[in-house]
Amino acid sequence: MDNLLTAVIAVLRSTPSRWQAFAESYPPDLLNYIPSVGEWSAVAVLSHLIDTERYVFPVRVRSFLAGQDFEAFDPDREGTPPKHSMMEMISAFAALRAESLTLLETLTTADLDRHARHAELGIVSLAEMLHEWAGHDLMHTVQAEQAMMQPFIAGCGAWQVYFSKHRAERA
Repeated sequence: MDNLLTAVIAVLRSTPSRWQAFAESYPPDLLNYIPSVGEWSAVAVLSHLIDTERYVFPVRVRSFLAGQDFEAFDPDREGTPPKHSMMEMISAFAALRAESLTLLETLTTADLDRHARHAELGIVSLAEMLHEWAGHDLMHTVQAEQAMMQPFIAGCGAWQVYFSKHRAERA
């Protein structure tokens, strides 16, 4: 990737509007649909994105800049369940993300070579973490879309064969 900072900022900037579109377009039962035991609904995914925006990614950027190591984050143990309406959650996420983007815009190419120790993964670079942050946003957006896809797959009869890579098995 020629310009990592530009690409990461572009991905991260687009995420709140994608979630805004979900909330404005899709019915609540689809946003709350749990695809299978142990999987997250779109609403739960958004709650996780808020947690990582509040407690993980910007905190880690600041740790890299301060030359400090950081702890791992376990969403199953440290995550918070959805507490508000989807629109309130999107508003909170958008505000947190705006703060994160302001922080990212202070980074230079030289900062990408900074290293820190992740409690589980060992020595990592800021560049690697920025790749992970953008990938994390995209992965969880896909996860939410896959959760919302499930009722349609279940109801499409013989066409289900075309969804074999996207079908979640409900218990």
